[in-house]
Amino acid sequence: MGESDIAIAKDVTELIGRTPLVYLNKVVEGCTARIAAKLEMMEPCSSVKDRIGYSMIVDAEEKGLITPGKTVLIETTSGNTGIGLAYMAAVKGYKLKLVMPDSYSLERRIILLAFGAELHLTDISKGIQGVIDKAEEILKATPDGYVIGQFDNPANPRAHYDTTGPEIWRGSDEKVDALVAGIGTGGTVTGAGKFLKDQNPAIKVYGVEPSESAILNGGPPGMHMIQGIGAGVIPTVLDVNVLDEVIAVSSEEAIEMARQIALKEGLLVGISSGAAAVAAIRIAWRPENAGKLIVAVFPSGGERYLSSVLFEHLRHEAENMTFEKHDGFAGAEL
Repeated sequence: MGESDIAIAKDVTELIGRTPLVYLNKVVEGCTARIAAKLEMMEPCSSVKDRIGYSMIVDAEEKGLITPGKTVLIETTSGNTGIGLAYMAAVKGYKLKLVMPDSYSLERRIILLAFGAELHLTDISKGIQGVIDKAEEILKATPDGYVIGQFDNPANPRAHYDTTGPEIWRGSDEKVDALVAGIGTGGTVTGAGKFLKDQNPAIKVYGVEPSESAILNGGPPGMHMIQGIGAGVIPTVLDVNVLDEVIAVSSEEAIEMARQIALKEGLLVGISSGAAAVAAIRIAWRPENAGKLIVAVFPSGGERYLSSVLFEHLRHEAENMTFEKHDGFAGAEL
């Protein structure tokens, strides 16, 4: 290794972004368009939310709104944004209080606690309003508290305009024809979508939401199993004018696709990645998209879902495994 090859990051913040693109091959057999996945599981803490965890804290610092060692950060989360904030808070010296519905995976809770975050759970039956109410209660009781506000924070989509979008544009050699991204806060699809359309207005941008909570398609909010998208509200940061279409995907479809991606593509991804893949494949089947390049954002890795419904069938199998007894060794001299 020569001197020009030496590149040691000053801290973990310099490792955020620059995630790879990879073609999907087996799960897309028969499609007339190509699909490449943007692997956000390659972020330092394994999700696309690393980007906004950094950008929202830095933005607030630059505006003089928060101070390390003094300000207590507060945020609602489905887990991944909380994790993105938690490791940033650890690096920068902030105390962090998070509110999360009790239905999200055990792995998320453990990771948040490992980074030193204070975690509060709410009853999932109370929906997003229950989470918001708890965060407001915590804010009132916390001196020097500051709510990050990912659903309303302009630094959220800006992070994707500044990084995710340009990475997709350059990584595809400026040949991307369509972007597919799940809608949680709407930051990814808004920021990256705007950037790509600024480069080429012909690029199509597709959002993805759970069919059980398809509010952007005119349906009512509802319970679903695609963790990280489908919050049941239309977020402030989501620019619906960027969207050419919102595709509804069921929990069952997303879960099965995530399992197939592991088995056939060798990529261990989360449920929302499965949802993005289902939507991208539907688009890739359309005759008008023959020969085009579709980029689907895969938001997170599968390790964060080991205790969830995604791998429930395998967990039971693994828990009931025992070592093999070899009768041929019975009575042998040791």
